[in-house]
Amino acid sequence: MARKKFSRVIIKLSGAALAGNQDYGIDPQFISSIAEEIKGVSETGVEIAIVVGGGNIFRGIAGSAKGMDRGTADYMGMLATVMNSLALQDALEKLDIDTRVQTAIEMRQIAEPYIRRRAMRHLEKGRIVIFAAGTGNPFFSTDTTAALRAAEINADAILMAKNVDGVYDSDPVENPNAVKLKELDYIDLLNKGLGVMDSTAVSLCMDNKIPLIVFGMREMGNIKRVVLGEEIGTYVK
Repeated sequence: MARKKFSRVIIKLSGAALAGNQDYGIDPQFISSIAEEIKGVSETGVEIAIVVGGGNIFRGIAGSAKGMDRGTADYMGMLATVMNSLALQDALEKLDIDTRVQTAIEMRQIAEPYIRRRAMRHLEKGRIVIFAAGTGNPFFSTDTTAALRAAEINADAILMAKNVDGVYDSDPVENPNAVKLKELDYIDLLNKGLGVMDSTAVSLCMDNKIPLIVFGMREMGNIKRVVLGEEIGTYVK
């Protein structure tokens, strides 16, 4: 199935990726390189929204596993996504890219509250919008946030940038013979438990017919290649 050039996309960046080669925290140099790549994509005229995870700072589900109240841990994870979003905004604005951060939890001193129509107006004006603080509710992942926001703003696709270059039939780290899958149906993700995104996010994408492209972000230029329709990574439809 030939892919098309997209006009409006959501880019999902994992928080762990923003740590670069570090085990924890934010790597400003790596974020700057991501910002350079996103700038190149925006110059093609594609409208870009971004959802960033918070796993490089705090992961709610991990805190819960160590005995924390799950709701409290998830709210802490949401605050971590805000920190990452502000770091990415700073890197983009250093490149003269007009950017807005919108948070699902109000913190007006540092970001706009999430308002769907305002987000869409920003995109139409060529601004990059970064959605922070998840959905504003515990028990929902940033994958679900990406699926929900994509449906709300009528995005053409979700581009899921990962440390691996696509979806495999088993963990490529543990199994050197794992086979990369070029194309999948959403129902395959649910039935086979391939770990690309959680079941709530998969169901949202499937119900709203939002394609998902999973690709590696370590090779510079990949985001632009995906947006322009080059067949890299795994296409989930």
